[in-house]
Parts: sequence; structure tokens; C-alpha cells
Amino acid sequence: MRLLGAGAVAGLLVAGLAFPAVGGAGLGVRTVADELNLKPEELKEPPLAEKTTVLDSTGKPIAQFYEQYREVIPLSEVSDIMKTAIVAIEDERFYEHGAIDIEGTLRAAIRNITSGGVSEGGSGITQQLVKQILLNQAETLEEKNKAVEASISRKLNELRYAMAIEQKYTKDQILEKYLNIAYFGAGANGIEAAAKRFFGKRAKDLNLVEAATLAGAVQDPNRTDPALGKKNRDRLLARRNVVLDKMAKLGKITPEEAEKAKKQKLGYKGTPLPGGCGASKYPYFCLYVRYEILNNPIFGKTRKARERLLNRGGLTIKTTIDPKMQAAAEKVIRKYVYPTDKPVAAQALVEPGTGAIKAMAASRKYGTNKRKNEISYNLVADAAHGGGIGFQNGSTNKVFALITALKKGMKINDGITVGASYSAPGYYAFKNCKGNNVGEPSHVVTNADGGGAGFYSLQTGTWASSNTFFMALEQRVGLCDTIKTAKSLGLKRADGQPLTEYSTFVLGTNETDPVTVASAYAAIAARGKYCQPMAITEIIDRYGKSTKYRPKCRQALDPEVADAATHILEGVFTRGTMRGVGGIGRPAAGKTGTTDAYATAWFAGFTPNLAGAVSIGDPRGANVHRLSNVTIGGKYYPAVFGASIPGPIWKETFIEALKGVPAEDFVPINSARFGGCSTSCQPVKREKDDEDGDRGDEEFRDDRGPGGGPFGRPGGGGFGRGRGGFGDD
Repeated sequence: MRLLGAGAVAGLLVAGLAFPAVGGAGLGVRTVADELNLKPEELKEPPLAEKTTVLDSTGKPIAQFYEQYREVIPLSEVSDIMKTAIVAIEDERFYEHGAIDIEGTLRAAIRNITSGGVSEGGSGITQQLVKQILLNQAETLEEKNKAVEASISRKLNELRYAMAIEQKYTKDQILEKYLNIAYFGAGANGIEAAAKRFFGKRAKDLNLVEAATLAGAVQDPNRTDPALGKKNRDRLLARRNVVLDKMAKLGKITPEEAEKAKKQKLGYKGTPLPGGCGASKYPYFCLYVRYEILNNPIFGKTRKARERLLNRGGLTIKTTIDPKMQAAAEKVIRKYVYPTDKPVAAQALVEPGTGAIKAMAASRKYGTNKRKNEISYNLVADAAHGGGIGFQNGSTNKVFALITALKKGMKINDGITVGASYSAPGYYAFKNCKGNNVGEPSHVVTNADGGGAGFYSLQTGTWASSNTFFMALEQRVGLCDTIKTAKSLGLKRADGQPLTEYSTFVLGTNETDPVTVASAYAAIAARGKYCQPMAITEIIDRYGKSTKYRPKCRQALDPEVADAATHILEGVFTRGTMRGVGGIGRPAAGKTGTTDAYATAWFAGFTPNLAGAVSIGDPRGANVHRLSNVTIGGKYYPAVFGASIPGPIWKETFIEALKGVPAEDFVPINSARFGGCSTSCQPVKREKDDEDGDRGDEEFRDDRGPGGGPFGRPGGGGFGRGRGGFGDD
């Protein structure tokens, strides 16, 4: 291209003014175009950044993500008065001239040249569209600055692109594109977003005053941004009145209409921008969905690409969250734990057989306001989904040793005689999965209240949640095999690090999260079929293309092993640590969990069609801020056990969440395979009425330890406090 000095350019532009400027075909336009090599040049038009909408399982929006708040709409959905106002103030000859409006652009260019700079005055709608497209393409600050730099070369390039745009599209198509790309201030990109943000209505419903306001805002949206204070609102009001005067001058409205409109207030509503998990009705689930996209390579090769897709892609994301179950989880959890309490309760509900996450709730509100006791990470999930380091899951981990024992052929009445304390007989007694000896003879494990010596079967040991029994059981079946069982059911640390492999693994010393634990228990409910936690069922892109996502499942356990484990876990409600809390009026199974010295407490359980896990702990540091001598939910607790708060939360949530859902039975245990005992039977047979008058049958008759109460607790202590006779439940 031949370069011309400013004087030469000015001369040519002045010469151009002497010729008619109609339709871009006048002699003046041709002359200037030839001299400046102004030939149409195709402009790449990347898709506009559009908001992504997240829907619940019923199709209702629950969250939005965006880099630019924008909703692209057709011109037919913009009110006629809005179209009239924007054309009147920005490009009154828009429907008459071509890409170059000689009377506007070139005259303004002469002023800019002679003053030593380039302003935006004189650019028609097509040229403004070009500038916005170039700005939309820019990813770096340097590229953005170049797209709006004050230079003749940039202006000439705009003209070349504008000529191509005018050849490619009709005037209405250009106006539609412009109205969708323009920035109006207050975080609103495009006319639909601006109408909602400024006036709380659709663009098709804008009236004269509102249309003039938005038409006035596009000239300098930062200086007239009404969200930034009174001065800006005053500038916007003045600019609105300029638009009204211009519309009257052009005969688009009468002078009387203009004067009446100018007397009205600005009317800015400042409707909150939707979007972001902080604004979501379900913030913790929203975070899960967001991180599911950001961390999954199927949505883009790099995190930056995935973030761009999420925030600019105009996606519609359909999810698994069930509003009814979510409401139940939130209602119950805040009944027992207040948002102002320092300890926090978190709960996840997962569907067996699919892994679909049906609810994610926490007692604390999501946010960054520490004065309001808000919390800014995902309390219900792992770090990969926006969570923290999690809490040790305590005795809910014992189920993995139980299952491993059943896998190795033990029957439900097979057991071990243990003392009131346990210490490894040697370093060799426990080997991790690398084959290293990790037994610790000097570490002594005891049961709650210092009791619990005697014989425990798989059933009674589980019901009592006996620590010494499960340490001995883990020693018998193997630490590594227990860990492999846990991993097969999806157990992992919340922080993403490998599971620690120490002898106390069975007591739940790894920090995890409710979604992970609920999913593991859901696999037992599904007869050994483990499914990865699933939040997204379908994604529809901006063009309407649908991609559906199926559950990712595998058979992790022999179904009959899962049935036997379920049979034992059912007894936790009737003869075990949940006896004082009770069941839910339909078949259910589960396990309480309390960690050492009451640092955290859990309950995990399931029905055939729903599984859930509840945790409670202090995010300031569970081992420092323990759950003893605390007031939670307005109630004082000397110590918090799995059945004190998590168990009741689970129970009441499931009763509410499953209303209207037909009850289902578990598949019965294969008694021929797992009933009775084989080589590890109770050494001494005793048959005695238990305290409520029930007589032990053949299956249970030998399952009581010494003492008068169930499992050896003297008197009527039982499980009325919601914990096991000896176990650290």
C-alpha cells in the first residue's frame, strides 16, 4: 500500500467531500477509495462472548457464567423505538449510505488529522461494529489497545473491513450485530443484557425514555455507567436528553414527546447481574459444575480454553441437581447447625447406579464476608471441585474392612476375640501396598469409655463400631486389600494426594469429602456397582448441538458381597450406633463415624435408590477446634458423635427427600454363602434376653459381650446417646 502523509490524506479527504456520498458508489468515494487503496477486506468474526446457563434437573436456571454478560437476540426482539433511537444518535444516515459516510467519517477525520489525533466522532454503525469485532477478537491487553488506538492506519483498516461488512450483510443484519455487540455500561454487553440490567425488562419492551437512555449510553459507557455513582448518572441523563432532542430534530418523535420524556427520571434499576456461584441458589453444586468443566480435558485442551468455553461459549448445561432433594438437605442441615456456628455441616446426596449428585448442601453460606461467617470454598466436595482439604471420615471407613472380610469368605457371624485395647504385635503385622511394614507396636488403640473386650462378629463389631475389633480385622484381611477395596469404591483424599497407608486406615484417618463418601456408599446400595460422581447430563452449545453424558460406572464388588454388607449395615439402625436415632420408615443401611478425640463426626448411609453422607467439623482446624463442649445449632454438646448431629441430619433429610418415592427392599443376603459362621465362630455360646425383651436367634445369639447391656454396656446405657457400646462410632 502506498503511504500518504497527513497533508495528502487531508487533501484527498477534502476532495472527497465535493462529491455526493450516496450508497458508497459516488465518484468522490471511488476516488478516495482508489487513492488510499480502500478495498473491501474480509473480517474474521469470532462468535460473541455469550453467557453460559446452568439448569437443574427440571430445566430451571440455577447459575450463569460469563466473561461478558450478554444474551444475543434477533433484531425482531428489539423494540422499534430502540432501533430508531440508536440509529438517530449514532448514524442518522445509516440506511442511506454505504460503508463510508463521507459527511460524517471523512469530515471528522480531517478534524482529527489537523488536531494531531483520532477521536471516535464520525464513525457510523458499521465502523463501530468493526471496532467492536476487533476488540472482541483481542485476547491480550496489547491487542485490545491496538484495536482502539488513535491512528490513521487503524481508521483506514476499519473502513476496509466496513466495506466488506456492507457487502456481506443487509442493513438490518448489521444493526442486529451492532446492538448485540455494543457495550452499554454497568457490565451489560448487548441490548438484551442492557435492558435487563438498566430497567429489568426485555429489549422488546423498552419504551421511548428507556430506549433514548440506552442509545445515549453507547457513546462513552464508562463515563455514563449509572452503577458508578451520581455523577455518572447525571451524565447519562444529560446524554439521554441529547438523544431525545436529536430524535425530535429528525422527526422521529414530536417536540412535545421529547419534552415530556426529558422530564422523567433516569429510571435506572440496577438489576443485579445474574451469574457466578455466589449468585446461585445452589452455590456449592454450582462450584462443582464449574470445576467439572475447568478440570476436564474433554472440554478443551488447556484450562484457559476450557475457561473461555465456559465463560464465553453460550452453553446450556443440564445437571443432576434435584430441587426437592436439595431443599430437604438445606432445610434439615440448618435446623441442626446454624450458619453462624463455627463448626460446619455438609451433606451430599447421590443416586446409586448412576452417580448423579442430587443435592449438595452446607450449613454455612457461600461467600467472602467473614463477618457473616461465610466461606469461599466448596465444603461438600474435594479440592478438584473447588473444595478444601476435607475432614477425616472416621468410622465410616470401617465398612471397607467389613467388605474385604466378606470378599475373603468370612461369614456375618465370623469374628475375633479382642481386648479393651489393641496394639500391633509387630511392624510386620501391617503392610502397605508397596509391601513395607507399617505396623506400630507402640501405638495403642482403645474403644470409647475404655471398654469392649470380648468376641465380636462382623455384625456385632460393626454395630458397636469397635475400634479394637476393626484393627484386628484389618490385620487379618490385610491393610493393602482393605485400601484396594476402598479405592475400588472411589475413596480418595479431598486434597488430591494419595491415600495414606497406615495401620489406622480402617479408623478413617484420611481427609475426604461428603460427595466421595456418599458415592462409595452408593456403590454398596447399587450391589457393588460404583459410578463416578456425576453432575452434568447434557451440554447444548450456542448452535443447538447437544452432547449427552452417560454415567461412568464399573462393577467394583461381587453383588452378593454388597448384599451381605448391606444386611449388616441395616442393623446399625436397629441394634447399633443409630439405635437411639431410629430408622426412616423404609429399608436403610449406614454407618456412623466419629474421629479420635471428637475432631469430626460423620454419618453415611443409603436406601436402594439414594445414598448420602453428612460431615461436621471446624474448618479452622478440626484437630484444634474439636467437637467437645460446644454449642451447635443452639444446643450444647459435651461431645459430638456420628449419631449426635450427622445421623439425625441424614435421617430427616432422607425422610423429606424421599416423600412420594415408593419404598424399595434391598436384595436379601445369600444366607447359604454368608449366614452363620465358619471357622471363626464365637468360642462360648450364650443365649440371653437383651434389655428390650428380644431373645437372640441363632444368627445373633452369640453376639453380646460381657455385662448387662447390649454389647456389654452395664445397665441401660445401650445406644441411647447415639453411639456404640465400645466403638469410636
